[in-house]
Amino acid sequence: MVYGTNVIGIHGTYDEVNRLCSEIAGKYGWAFVNVNIRPYYAEGSKAMGYEIAEQLGWQLPDHVVVPMAGGSLITKIHKSFKEFVKLGLVDEQDVHIHGAQAEGCAPIVNAMKAGVDIIKPVSKPNTIVKSLAIGNPADGFYSIQTMKQTGGYAENPNDDEVVAGIRLLAETEGIFAETAGGTTVAAAQRLVEGGRIKANESLVLCITGHGLKTQEAVNGKCGEPRVIKPSLREFSALVENE
Repeated sequence: MVYGTNVIGIHGTYDEVNRLCSEIAGKYGWAFVNVNIRPYYAEGSKAMGYEIAEQLGWQLPDHVVVPMAGGSLITKIHKSFKEFVKLGLVDEQDVHIHGAQAEGCAPIVNAMKAGVDIIKPVSKPNTIVKSLAIGNPADGFYSIQTMKQTGGYAENPNDDEVVAGIRLLAETEGIFAETAGGTTVAAAQRLVEGGRIKANESLVLCITGHGLKTQEAVNGKCGEPRVIKPSLREFSALVENE
């Protein structure tokens, strides 16, 4: 709003907002990046895959874990790798692409684990991971095909695991991720524990948003500050009693 934009909040689910955007686009002829100009939005997602290859010194990793909402990003990372191979910028190799969703809204993961291609929509998402809570993902079918074709898998950690993932990433790497990032970290932990990712294999986690977007997810779960007067005596007493 500081830039003078008109911001309108919607009481409803991610799917309801998408439906409303489609109706608005139809009535007013407006362009919505994830609705009627979705091809540009989707193709832009390939940049993340391009940068993975570049930052790894023009090679591809053994594994990538990608958060899934509508399912576009995971398919476009796969596409970006194939394009770089075709252009001769990287050598072809097997990259296992895995997907991550939160337990409270995991229609793609549920289908993947059930071994089916049909997505059963989640009508009422129940998770702190609002950025991934699309109950009826537009690219769910293609996400499953991407995981199957690359030998990947999918995991759906619960909200406690997501918060633990956020904290682990912050404490070890200095990166404060929003809940989608916590989902990716927690899903990767499950994949490692399940033996799908080996200790000697390279792994990239796609962290797609900053933690300041979802501060409410970690409020009260990271401890509270201890308040003292501006006194060295009080500080020393505090430290020495640790």
